[in-house]
Amino acid sequence: MITDQRMTAGSGLPSPWLLIDKANRLVQILATPSLVQLVLRLALAVPFWRSGMLKWAGFLRLNDTAVTLFSDEFMLHLPGGPYHFPAPTVMAFLSGCGEIMFPILLVLGLGTRFAGLGLLFMTVIVELTVPDGWPIHLTWAAMALGIMAYGPGTISLDHLLCRARSQGR
Repeated sequence: MITDQRMTAGSGLPSPWLLIDKANRLVQILATPSLVQLVLRLALAVPFWRSGMLKWAGFLRLNDTAVTLFSDEFMLHLPGGPYHFPAPTVMAFLSGCGEIMFPILLVLGLGTRFAGLGLLFMTVIVELTVPDGWPIHLTWAAMALGIMAYGPGTISLDHLLCRARSQGR
């Protein structure tokens, strides 16, 4: 930490190093790791939740559009392809379930690394389906990897459960 309190020559202003140090400390106060981890979880949850909500016509009942998309519109862009999705109704159902359950887990911070892995896998499938969307898919992948690597943070049920478990020993 820079503690140079001297003023710059003749200007009456603090040295640039002191200003930089103060700005750095302010950024550290605002961007605590737990807050960053919470925002990361929320930011990744939102696009998947919104997509998942569009697939359902009721409890565990897919709407016709979701099935049609996986049957007729969505294609896997693999070498030699594109190819239709196998078992499109099953794929639409699994996609819809994942797009609802994984975001809920992320928001709660419960099974967070598992939810991050699930959304990373879904991101790979989305990228194979819509290859031109790679800039946003890369962002989703980076968020999922960050969540998997650093966990949910202290603002999470995972943290509370882990703390309760260690106090019970």
